[in-house]
Amino acid sequence: MLIYNTLHRAKEKFVPLEPGKVRMYVCGITAYDYCHIGHARSCVVFDVLVRYLRYLGYHVSFVRNFTDVDDKIIKRAEEEGLDSDQVAEKYIEAFYLDMDELNVLKADVEPRATRHIEEMIQVTKSLLDKGFAYITSGKDIYFRVRRMPRYGQLSGRNIEELQSGSRIAPDEEKEDPLDFALWKTAKPGEPSWDSPWGAGRPGWHLECTAMSEKYLGIPFDIHGGGQDLAFPHHENEKAQSEAAFDREFVKYWVHNGFVRVDSEKMSKSLGNFITIRDIMKDFHGEVLRFFLLTKHYRSPLDYSDGSLEETEKALKRVYWAKTGLQKELQKEKWSKGQGFPEASQELQDLASKWDQAMQDDLNTAEAVGYVFGLVRLANRMLEDKTFRKSEAGKEIIQQMLGMLEGWGDALGVFQRSGEEFLEQLKLMRCNRLDIDPQTVQEMVLKRQQARKDKDFETADNIREELTAKGIEVMDTPEGPRWDFA
Repeated sequence: MLIYNTLHRAKEKFVPLEPGKVRMYVCGITAYDYCHIGHARSCVVFDVLVRYLRYLGYHVSFVRNFTDVDDKIIKRAEEEGLDSDQVAEKYIEAFYLDMDELNVLKADVEPRATRHIEEMIQVTKSLLDKGFAYITSGKDIYFRVRRMPRYGQLSGRNIEELQSGSRIAPDEEKEDPLDFALWKTAKPGEPSWDSPWGAGRPGWHLECTAMSEKYLGIPFDIHGGGQDLAFPHHENEKAQSEAAFDREFVKYWVHNGFVRVDSEKMSKSLGNFITIRDIMKDFHGEVLRFFLLTKHYRSPLDYSDGSLEETEKALKRVYWAKTGLQKELQKEKWSKGQGFPEASQELQDLASKWDQAMQDDLNTAEAVGYVFGLVRLANRMLEDKTFRKSEAGKEIIQQMLGMLEGWGDALGVFQRSGEEFLEQLKLMRCNRLDIDPQTVQEMVLKRQQARKDKDFETADNIREELTAKGIEVMDTPEGPRWDFA
């Protein structure tokens, strides 16, 4: 498997530090607000990476943290009239609900910063003892960035260029504008903890060093997060960790790309800040998850309601094929019939290409294309009466369903009951379009009765009225059914 390592700006062969085992840490949310689509992308990307590594047979130890003390949390607590820990708890609970909608698995360990203060104090002590950190007269502690000769390597930044753009705030006592906080002295009304340097709280970057070392050991295999975290968070995290522990911190640094909304960068100031909850009002979580998989994880992702509409239609195609294959398997009688070597070969080719795509830096965009190759093959074979009756056809149907199941496990999709899920998607679209499904059903039944009565003019008029709403009526042996075209 190849994986793109941000540190070296190249795809590299993935070789874990310990054969058969992968230790992976991903930066989680700062718990001060509801999760937005950028969080959704990062969580889904690394959920797929964990799932796929397990699909390949690796034992994965996955850690994802929660930042539950931070300036933003303190500010939100003041705005909402709550304690900081109440704010963090509120938004951590909301995070879990959102992740359930997206079918994102929980990490093996999900540590919170406030429960690891002692570990952070120990890291800070080590950095002070080695001269990588210093204490100001105000009892703040800073890391000496210029003591690390490779600072800027991860994010691709030149330290002199960083220097020219840096300033020291009036209330700071830094030796150098580039230095960053390890420990902040307590301020009135803010949460704080006792330390050898007095009451205070840790800087943001420190928590990931302390918690990853505790639960994974250093070095570990993969550190992930959004592209926006490469600098300064991951750059600072790398510097302090390697200074504290005298060895390489992480072997592979993996970052997912940004999300844009209608071709613009998503931000609260632009008024295009979209939460997962906003999207879930109109679309199913699996639609959003599938949409996120249709682009390579390192590429920019452009979000729009129209793109979700198209993704929903595409996802329905997969579930229609899955449902059709499952119904065929319910038959009790199969004839000996001929084999279907071309279909068998096509399945083997699709399986091989899907594996190649996923092993090429987790190329889910290409892998999804092979899913639709399987859907097209399934639809083509299900139209062949000879195929549908034969034992050889039954074996191929089982292979198709097995492939969909395996791919679905790795991608975190296609795992729902087909007919129930299709009905759910239909009702959600009715809601978006303000269409009453009961009224549509009554029209469909009225058309059916008109056909029985040979009143073809009425039947045709009803069909045209439904077609104008984007609704297609399908006449099946079990009776008419309808859905959006």
